[in-house]
Amino acid sequence: MEFIMAILAGILFTTGIYNLLQKQLLRIIIGTGLISHGAHLFILTMGELRRGAPPILKEGVENYTDPLPQALILTSIVISFGVTSLLLVLAYRASRINGTDNMEQLRGTDYE
Repeated sequence: MEFIMAILAGILFTTGIYNLLQKQLLRIIIGTGLISHGAHLFILTMGELRRGAPPILKEGVENYTDPLPQALILTSIVISFGVTSLLLVLAYRASRINGTDNMEQLRGTDYE
């Protein structure tokens, strides 16, 4: 199961990097989202996917799951949501002011 999760995280990383290298702002934002989802899967995989009881101390329960990867992923989800919203607002403003979302035209190096 960990091997499949690592493969899925790698696929998300590669598609995210491919989208980061595109010229449209929306594809760049989608790429950052895919990379953050790949990081979430990677953190979950590094925490060793185990089944067990919730991390609440009770008598008679010997096998607990590790709560640290879940806490890290939750924090990462909140941070990536904030970054994605900021990037969407900046891309919207840039496209409204300049009339385009093409990075080549926004840089001023238009090769038509």
